[in-house]
Amino acid sequence: MTRPVGFRLNGRAVTAEVADDELLCDCLRERLGQVGTRVGCREGICGSCNVLLDGAPVRSCLLLAVQAEGREVTTVEGLAAVGELSALQRAFVDHGAVQCGFCTAGLLVSATALLGRNPEPSDRELTEALAGNLCRCTGYSKVVAAVRAAAAGRAGG
Repeated sequence: MTRPVGFRLNGRAVTAEVADDELLCDCLRERLGQVGTRVGCREGICGSCNVLLDGAPVRSCLLLAVQAEGREVTTVEGLAAVGELSALQRAFVDHGAVQCGFCTAGLLVSATALLGRNPEPSDRELTEALAGNLCRCTGYSKVVAAVRAAAAGRAGG
């Protein structure tokens, strides 16, 4: 059985016909074309599927699509202005924090949420905000450098 679920996606109203047991990540990718939301583990461990739900980072593989009803969902696609990368996205590119790219969307979402609530995070706050995102390529040093650069307003480093 399916039913319509309405929510705001990246600033615009959308409605998707979803099954009661459909995961938000699958709805975003398969029904709404938001393929930047990666699906790595389906167990809430890797963070690749992170999206912002009402401004807070959540694992979209642990939420049912019906739980988005009436809420604001922001995917990695929604972090950029039309045709331009956000300062944080630009910093990721400039600092080589993208590497294979599989975890990048989740890292960007987590870092965006952190900088949204604290534009000058401490090392501990930054480490805690990124702790739920697994990355095999970067060793995190380039990711941390990119977040620091974006926070300081110098995306190019």
